Amino acid sequence: MNFFKKQAKQIDVESIKKQLSNSPDLVNRTVTVGNKTIELYFLKNLVNRISIEKNIISFLNNSTSEEINLNYLFEHLPITEVKELVETNDISKYILDGFTFIYLPSEKKGLFAGVGDPVERSLEKAETESLVYGPKISFTESLSTNIKVLRHNVSNPNLVTDEIILGERVKQKVRIVYLNDIVDPELVTSIKDRLNNIEIDDIMDSSVLAQFLDDNPYSFFPQYLMTELPDRVIYSINNGRVAIFVDRSPTAVICPSTFFSFFETTEDVYLRWILSTVLRWLRMIAMVLSIFFTAIYVAAVTFHYEVIPSRLLVTLGQSRAQIPFPPILEALLLEIMIDLLREAGARLPSKVAQTMGIVGGIVLGQAMVEAGLTSNILIIVVALSALSSFTAPSYEMGTAIRILRFPIIILAGVWGFNGIIIGVCFLLTHLLKLTSMNTPYLAPLYPFNSMDLKYFLFKLPKEFYINRPLTNQTLDKRRLIAKKEKSDRDIDDEM
Repeated sequence: MNFFKKQAKQIDVESIKKQLSNSPDLVNRTVTVGNKTIELYFLKNLVNRISIEKNIISFLNNSTSEEINLNYLFEHLPITEVKELVETNDISKYILDGFTFIYLPSEKKGLFAGVGDPVERSLEKAETESLVYGPKISFTESLSTNIKVLRHNVSNPNLVTDEIILGERVKQKVRIVYLNDIVDPELVTSIKDRLNNIEIDDIMDSSVLAQFLDDNPYSFFPQYLMTELPDRVIYSINNGRVAIFVDRSPTAVICPSTFFSFFETTEDVYLRWILSTVLRWLRMIAMVLSIFFTAIYVAAVTFHYEVIPSRLLVTLGQSRAQIPFPPILEALLLEIMIDLLREAGARLPSKVAQTMGIVGGIVLGQAMVEAGLTSNILIIVVALSALSSFTAPSYEMGTAIRILRFPIIILAGVWGFNGIIIGVCFLLTHLLKLTSMNTPYLAPLYPFNSMDLKYFLFKLPKEFYINRPLTNQTLDKRRLIAKKEKSDRDIDDEM
């Protein structure tokens, strides 16, 4: 049977070299079997040379010239992945992916053998998302490894991993992962349409891809959840969401995501319900403190002394007696210093960063107080606000909260509490208009859905989670079939 009816025209080594910009890594190996010549083309630093010697060259040398043809190689070559050459431009693309191009000049036809040797790191502990309970492994930069981890944990035939190729100059593999018996088909269609409409030279990372999927690219709030934890991806797709993986990226994009999704962790599933509820609310309270605590201090000290208790007012007055700056400049100065320390700590080696962050914060804070540039009380306020921002499980959401503090402080310093109210109104208006893959960002508060509150605002015992979140519009609404059997049989019935 002939599998190769439509093939490229005559191919020579010069044309392949030209496609690969005359790379010095390109190897052209010629194997002669009887009166037939077979040419092999591959990049030596992208292939497994042992596999080429054992599974291709040795196989060809042990074959007869009468057997050597493309159909025979396609059927009998001891390589797992063998692909047909259709277009001449495919040669460079497949060689760059680690394939070996096997060309028969006598037939003017060729095929590709998958003998790639990808650079991969082993599965390691998650760095950016630390957990006390649950699996500790994280995704890697290898797309095949990440899909393997999911397949290992979700042994379900309904798990779909659709592949899309993105990038005009650098072709990048993107996988869309979901459970087709749960997910809303319209959501999958919408995601695929957006991905197919992306025109870019190279998708460097999944975080770059997420920016192209944003409903509102001008918002500094993250609209898609990024995670490196397999169990978080599994939990999300079981609830009707979709995960997107990009080759060479260790993080997955989960969509749609709501505002409250960024304050959830997989530990909420592993811990008892009362502990999960308390911790979830603690994160949300910390978020509010991080945004408004410094601004409330600035507004109270600048305009509203009457809201400060009299005993605290005396202490505050003594602390600020020698400060030459107004409260707004004092607060902005400290906030900028805290962010500089945090950013410097993120760029330095871990051991140096810890020392620099602790020592730098103590030394600079004490020096500023002794120099009369700031007050002790404001240092406590700013430190508490900074500490609260670290409680956000999502790095992107924590960064957005840090940025949001500055305009709120400026409004508080200009108009006092009225300025804070104005900032809250603008913030709520923006969040109410924001969507993630056409899903309201503040769901289930807006539009209000009382049945989904137990998924986002707090956690209840497991018997309350019979259905999946209505916000995700899943096909299969049932999540858990809870059966309670009463053991009221008489003991004589068991004898």
